[in-house]
Amino acid sequence: MSTCAKVSRDLEEPLAGTAATARTWLLVEQPGPWGAAALTSSHLDPVLGRALERAAEGTGVRVALIRRPGRHADCRKVAERQVYAAHTAPENVWLHSATTSDPGQLLTLDFAALGRGLSGSFDTALDGRPHAGDPLALVCTNGKRDRCCALLGRPLAAELAASGVSGAWEVTHLGGHRFSPTLLVLPFGYAYGRAGAHAVKEVLHGVREGRVVTEGCRGSSAWERPGQAAELAVRTAVGEDAAGALSVVRTEGAVPHWEVTVAHTDGRHWLVSVGQGASQPPRAESCGSALGSPARMDVTAVRELSRTGAQGTTGPATR
Repeated sequence: MSTCAKVSRDLEEPLAGTAATARTWLLVEQPGPWGAAALTSSHLDPVLGRALERAAEGTGVRVALIRRPGRHADCRKVAERQVYAAHTAPENVWLHSATTSDPGQLLTLDFAALGRGLSGSFDTALDGRPHAGDPLALVCTNGKRDRCCALLGRPLAAELAASGVSGAWEVTHLGGHRFSPTLLVLPFGYAYGRAGAHAVKEVLHGVREGRVVTEGCRGSSAWERPGQAAELAVRTAVGEDAAGALSVVRTEGAVPHWEVTVAHTDGRHWLVSVGQGASQPPRAESCGSALGSPARMDVTAVRELSRTGAQGTTGPATR
């Protein structure tokens, strides 16, 4: 059977710069079936779902539904739901958790403040607190959006849970169906594609040690896509795996070319040239869609700047 994920893998489509963009994630447990637009086509009250979409719009917060891996009983009444909020910007990474019996409480959150990295309204409204458990491994399994997410994502989520990964959850949508199985890891917010259980466990082990595994990485959700590709290119060029070491501090340009400045906490800076190309030959971005040429991020140069590089002086190229 030919699927969008198989075609993408066979064509070796690059993963870097394809992660969903969200500086803050709000994750709400909703068991049972999900439709394609899960916030308004699940057993969550669709009026509440639409209100959450409106509240999050333009704030940098992305709302998604989660459920535990396994069979999904069609239960309409949920006594208590798990809720997580996570901010992924390197200078202020956090993951807080709470439970609620009234999902309507979510509308009392200050979404603009959450998007800026302030957790106060989450903790106040939901009695939230810093998450003390394992990092979260969120696997996209929403087959109503694309069959690859169900065919490839659900077995991965089930295998992780069965092997004792307590932070394993299914999630409604991470974008990039053709990279299934897709995964988001919190608190750091790095997304992965074509993930296998062994690789995911390596990623989670890295998270516990404060490291980023770059193999199979699509990028950090904290950055726009040129920044995602640029940051991963710098990590590869200099062998940096510390999770909070790099930040995207400036992006100049527009489609199809950007100059991205990536900064290290030790004071080093790099200027990364990123171009947007069209993937060839044409392929479907999702199962059942028409053939197209998805945009891809191509890094063409990584140049380390001198200590005065912010004013335009460059040192020798590192790539």
